[in-house]
Amino acid sequence: MIFRTINPRTTTRPALRKVRTGAALRPLQHRLDPARVEEIPFRAADGVRLGLTRIDSGDRDRPAVLILHGHTASADMFVQPETRNLVDVLLDGGYEPWLLDWRGSCRLPNNETGRKYTYDDVALYDIPEAVNHIRRRIGDRPLFVVAHCIGSLSLSLSMTAGLVPGLAGVVSQGVFLTPKLAGSTSLRMSVAAELLKSRIDHIPVDFRKVGLWSKYTPLFALASRKASCPDPTCQILHNSAWCSGASLFVHEQLSEATHNRLADLLGPAPLWILPHLRRIELARSVVRWHDTDYRYRALPPNALDAAARIDTPVLLLAGSENGLWLDSQELCRDILARRQPQLDVEYIEIPGYGHLDTFLGRGAALDVFGHILDFLGERR
Repeated sequence: MIFRTINPRTTTRPALRKVRTGAALRPLQHRLDPARVEEIPFRAADGVRLGLTRIDSGDRDRPAVLILHGHTASADMFVQPETRNLVDVLLDGGYEPWLLDWRGSCRLPNNETGRKYTYDDVALYDIPEAVNHIRRRIGDRPLFVVAHCIGSLSLSLSMTAGLVPGLAGVVSQGVFLTPKLAGSTSLRMSVAAELLKSRIDHIPVDFRKVGLWSKYTPLFALASRKASCPDPTCQILHNSAWCSGASLFVHEQLSEATHNRLADLLGPAPLWILPHLRRIELARSVVRWHDTDYRYRALPPNALDAAARIDTPVLLLAGSENGLWLDSQELCRDILARRQPQLDVEYIEIPGYGHLDTFLGRGAALDVFGHILDFLGERR
């Protein structure tokens, strides 16, 4: 149950935070030399504030790697100070990491108090403008992309629109062109969108933020059913994935420190994004939401139908225990092999891993990141 006592000697989660209403990014949590971390705030063409972070390697000849987080996550998931993280591995491997906090980042207030958006906006504005900014800085050096979850899904729409041509290679984790959810998850998303849309506009993850006597308490109670962990944040993420019934990670793959800061690594999920996500899932493809708005005409109506425009090698990664997107990546590999055999697409399954733990897991540097380095190294 959600009211079980948590041992304070093993719980080091930070103090309660207030809901942010400003546009500024909250500080990135890392153990890097501050002199090496260059924060580059910028605004997308539609006025939304975003954040780009460059990690200075001290070598101007290195290939660059743009890293994209998933929805409600942030660049924090790639620089965890408690473990050997993806940025550490890329720096040691001879690359220059660039981290984009797109408009779905929990370092920004958009999911709670900002302007509403769809994944069309991420594909049309956030990713292409970040790529253009990096290219102005790196010149003709190779540029790779490592993308997770909705960051990867949105990237697929940008790529098939021809908005980010000439990438040296793309690593997609979790989902790419062919989203696939469990039937029960899809049904819960549909029901939640209808039943809750008049009452709440987002599902939080930090029980301390909302308090016991709040309109969100029933959601935490629902997420706690049959949960083995007493932490409410873990319950609503691992046991329920924002009350969808899915699971975002394999619990045993997280270190205690990472587990205790889940509320910082993942933020509230906005319910107003569900109609676009629902349309995507029903189509088993990344489809455009805005069919009549001329501003989005550059995006293809269906990214899978436009997959021939992909002009870069793609590595599809997925944990064998992915409780959210199931076998979406394997399905994508098989469909592209039939429909677009000329594309350079590989698929690797990581045994024993779920979804988020492919980056947040205590052993990800050994079990996952080596596959990423091998793929980049063959194409740099």
